[in-house]
Amino acid sequence: MKSLTCYSCLALAAMWCSPVWAEKADTAQKAEITAESAVHDDVKQITTFTGNVLLTKGTLIMKAGKMILKTDPAGYQFATMLPGPGGFTTFRQKRDGGDFWVDGQAERIEYDNKTEIVKLFNKARLIKLEGVKVTDEMEGEYISYDSRNDLFAVNNTANGTSKAGAGRVKVVIQPRIEGQASK
Repeated sequence: MKSLTCYSCLALAAMWCSPVWAEKADTAQKAEITAESAVHDDVKQITTFTGNVLLTKGTLIMKAGKMILKTDPAGYQFATMLPGPGGFTTFRQKRDGGDFWVDGQAERIEYDNKTEIVKLFNKARLIKLEGVKVTDEMEGEYISYDSRNDLFAVNNTANGTSKAGAGRVKVVIQPRIEGQASK
């Protein structure tokens, strides 16, 4: 039974890992952040943005009610994004290889520009698109998206692990019919 579960996980992983990665050009792009206000602590290298926060870095677009941006000594940034009242934080990024996109939303999103990993916490939802057509989707309390390697992980607890009895995750994989044009 244990090996059957392992094979099922490998099969699911193979279906989710397609030969399309996040826009490589995004890595070299500047990050532009707009908000209603910002407070910067130069000693701690922490900036807090509040009110309709919008982060744009190439094709990566992230929106939140509040963002805390920390810069490490090497110059890499780590962003924690929190929603406005009653809302969600969101992100969208184009993937290489055509008109491919990843959209996500959650109550909290963390982005590490050193590793280019996006983590979605609490009521997390992520969809993969080809143009406007949804190709795959996932839901759970935690989703991790490694944009460099096009790897996705979904777990049933917000701390990034899965725990028996803590709830279920949902993954919808659309059929891929070779030779059929996307509509």
